[in-house]
Amino acid sequence: MIILGIETSCDETAASIISADKTGLKALSNTVSSQVKLHSKWGGVVPNLAAREHLKNIIPVLKTAFAEAGKKPREIDLIAVTQGPGLIPALLIGADAARILSYVWKKPLLGIHHIEGHIYANFIFDKIGGISNFEFRISNFPILCLVVSGGHTQLILMKNHLNYEIVGQTLDDAAGEAFDKVARILGLGYPGGPIVAQMATKIKNHKSKIKINLPRPMINSNNLNFSFSGLKTAVLYKVKELQKINKDILNTKYQILNTICHEFQQAVIDVLISKTIKAAKKYNPKTIMLAGGVSANQELRKQLGKSIKSNLQNTKYQIPDTRYSIDNAAMIAAAGYFRWQNMSPAQRKKSFNNWKILQADANLKLH
Repeated sequence: MIILGIETSCDETAASIISADKTGLKALSNTVSSQVKLHSKWGGVVPNLAAREHLKNIIPVLKTAFAEAGKKPREIDLIAVTQGPGLIPALLIGADAARILSYVWKKPLLGIHHIEGHIYANFIFDKIGGISNFEFRISNFPILCLVVSGGHTQLILMKNHLNYEIVGQTLDDAAGEAFDKVARILGLGYPGGPIVAQMATKIKNHKSKIKINLPRPMINSNNLNFSFSGLKTAVLYKVKELQKINKDILNTKYQILNTICHEFQQAVIDVLISKTIKAAKKYNPKTIMLAGGVSANQELRKQLGKSIKSNLQNTKYQIPDTRYSIDNAAMIAAAGYFRWQNMSPAQRKKSFNNWKILQADANLKLH
């Protein structure tokens, strides 16, 4: 089966073609056009600017995806597109493009939840992770998935494919959002996650004389929810306190930036791991998955794996290739495949008419 995926939920214009056969799900192409340079001057994504760039990039990105995959439109069996959640001006471009292609090419069309896509990035068979048997035998369920991105931080329990129960989530800022806001406080630019992570690694070689201790919000709470807004505020207060001592304290020569980034990142990781292990002990999953843009963070990947090995010896640990951690269309196509497999013949037949009714939804719920 050959599936075309389209993703435009935020500031990445993405198209991918994947194949599904007995060996697994493989990305034949995974084209992403980033808008980071455009939005960095604003310190975040500007929805209408993002939509304008998507409109400009969508056709070239689609052409590149087909060229790299060596496929023709007639060979496509299914089109999957991000329906939501996300920025509505951005979502509309991808959804409308998919509807047009579905109508012109007479192909079935499925709308995919963005977070579902991130989860199923784990099922793309590749060098690092991926699952070679795309049926992913029922013996590997239940799955506990830690989803960490710019807009979401959730613990999702899956008893089977496409069966979701949110058992914990952030009450305010998502972890990725907190990374971006802390980077802005520190004057490091946008996007914040990769920059903060990079600065944090430097602490190993350049330790600051100033000790920084930040809180681990809700780490000892009796539920599985998260809160990162207070952690971001703690960084802001600490910076203001230090600037009273030396207004140029954030100058890189003082190494304080590395220390703050290291402590902030570790605080986030400590909370994420603590809640995941607590959830695992409550629900006894056979597999723990990591998903979302922040799943590309190397320290999180490493430390979560180490904690699972230490605390949950019989639990599998599954992470996606970092290429599929960030927003991309291969993950949307992968989720589309599993949606298609779960449909009845009548539902599949109806999906050929989805071009008439599919609507982008900025607040789409996972179900």
